[in-house]
Amino acid sequence: MKTFKTIPEFKNELEEFEFWSKADSMDYIDWDEAKKVNFPNLKKTSQEIILNLPLDLLEKIKVRANKIDVPFESLVKMYILKAYNDNTQNYIP
Repeated sequence: MKTFKTIPEFKNELEEFEFWSKADSMDYIDWDEAKKVNFPNLKKTSQEIILNLPLDLLEKIKVRANKIDVPFESLVKMYILKAYNDNTQNYIP
């Protein structure tokens, strides 16, 4: 039987994303034991916005997202979260 590595504790979603973008889940999770779940009462936790970006920037983001195999909208959210965290860590209102 295979021994699995322990999944580390993450400080935030960005740290978790960076970990899983490099790690192979097969080393941490026994997918043969996974069960399909359903969350019928899960409420939407995001709001749609319109964001106009220069076309060349949008294309660069789409190319990068494709290289790391994530939807470009998710990559934009990660970039925004990282910029927010980087700019608020030492900020005292």
